[in-house]
Amino acid sequence: MSKKLDLSTAGLKDRAAWEAAGYALPRYDREAMVAATLEEPAWLHFGAGNIFKAFQAHAAQKLLNEGLTHTGILAAERSKRGDDSHDNYTVLVTLKASGQVEKTVIGSIAHTYALYGQEAELEEVFKKPSLQMVSFTITEKGYSLVDGKGERLPDVTADLDAGPAAAVSYMGKLTALLLARYRAGALPLAMVSMDNCSHNGDKLKAAVTAFAQAWSEKGLAPEGFAAYVNDPKQVSFPWTMIDKITPSPDASVGGLLEADGLEGFAPVVTPRGTHVAPFVNAEECEYLVIEDSFPNGRPPLEKAGILFTPRETVDKVERMKVCTCLNPLHTSLAVYGCLLGYQRIYEEMKDPELRALVQGVGYGEGLPVVTDPGVLNPKEFIDAVVQMRLPNPFMPDMPQRIATDTSQKLPIRFGETIKAYIASPELDVHDLKLIPLVFAGWLRYLMAVDDKGKPFTLSPDPLLDTVCPVVRDFRLGQVPPAEAIREKLAGLLSRADIFGVDLVEAGLSDLVCAYFAQLIAGPGSVRATLKKILTDGGKTA
Repeated sequence: MSKKLDLSTAGLKDRAAWEAAGYALPRYDREAMVAATLEEPAWLHFGAGNIFKAFQAHAAQKLLNEGLTHTGILAAERSKRGDDSHDNYTVLVTLKASGQVEKTVIGSIAHTYALYGQEAELEEVFKKPSLQMVSFTITEKGYSLVDGKGERLPDVTADLDAGPAAAVSYMGKLTALLLARYRAGALPLAMVSMDNCSHNGDKLKAAVTAFAQAWSEKGLAPEGFAAYVNDPKQVSFPWTMIDKITPSPDASVGGLLEADGLEGFAPVVTPRGTHVAPFVNAEECEYLVIEDSFPNGRPPLEKAGILFTPRETVDKVERMKVCTCLNPLHTSLAVYGCLLGYQRIYEEMKDPELRALVQGVGYGEGLPVVTDPGVLNPKEFIDAVVQMRLPNPFMPDMPQRIATDTSQKLPIRFGETIKAYIASPELDVHDLKLIPLVFAGWLRYLMAVDDKGKPFTLSPDPLLDTVCPVVRDFRLGQVPPAEAIREKLAGLLSRADIFGVDLVEAGLSDLVCAYFAQLIAGPGSVRATLKKILTDGGKTA
């Protein structure tokens, strides 16, 4: 029987037991690090979820281990955690395609605050001259001031009217904290979104600026505050591109850790449907490219493998990944994986039709319009995705997770490629066959019935109440006339905010409708349609 391991400050004093179980431990004086970070913080991060623990916190630990910095990271979550028994430690389990498993105890998080409940403490952090960067992984929705219908959120409206002292919205509270830094001497700072969305820095800046300008105009904030927020020499909002597959904590990984002697490591599902655990599982591949715009300096994260480049290069890398080399492939697998009953992405990559689909979407339709960013090669990037990352049997990622918020992902993941075809004098948009197939698959997915005719639960999406009624009258095995399908779907297919372009104007809506008709022909029609369209094995490298 394995010796019991305790993930805590006290438990980690038994280094020999942890190392005997195969864990890499922090190689620095953590007590001194925590004290230094609280006294002179350089980095505060909002959204201490899985990718943060697997990537950014790990990067900070690399610097600490090498003596390249003496401070770690302060983290902030929405609310106070009920269980703080692990003293801000977590376990990173890196699952390699080779089958090797690396287990690392991450200790670089010095302290965790609650945005709702510890505003005063966070305000003191923002007032520190030493603070260089505030970073975020709060998902793209976290920056939005409107709902899925484009209407301003009630708490945002209340904050814009009431001012910083009574702020209740996430972005309102954040801007109030930035106001505290302004009042402490207009201290410089980088506000760094590290979320997986296009031009993420602009989304964060737009939200903060909306509050700063409104409050300044109404006399609820000093007159110079809005100018401070809009001056990149004082407050910058760098663009970033992040890429690391970090699924929800998996029960099998939790079991592996419990076999090592760690108790209570089985993932728990919260009332919000998220999986939480004292560990995070992730792939070995990781990319983080950041616009090098830091008015108060920054930690030497380039020593931990993070790339710092001009904004134009970040944009090219982001477009390469989000529009061509990874995200479109993920969404293709998510939609059809749910329809075909798959529970794991790597299992889908063993499916000849699905593998041909993602190869065709990536190599065949995406690569012809991708821009080489210079710092990462697009062909090599997609090779790694198709040959190593997606087929990794030790990565327990789920199509159901990736299918979350698909309506918000389609315009960037596919719409940009369509726009590039339309704009190209050499390419014909009508040559796109597989991207329309993904769109048709999403419409079929919205029926919430799998290829066997069994109901399934749709993943969360802010537009489900808007888009699901469009397909509500369709029935598996009952195919209306082509004109009736076109008439029913035209309104949705013309929405450029969902597909990136008006598919009717682009001349692609008829093909989407034709595919959709095939997909609803009856049980098994999803598989039959994929076989019919991908009989040549798809377009490959």
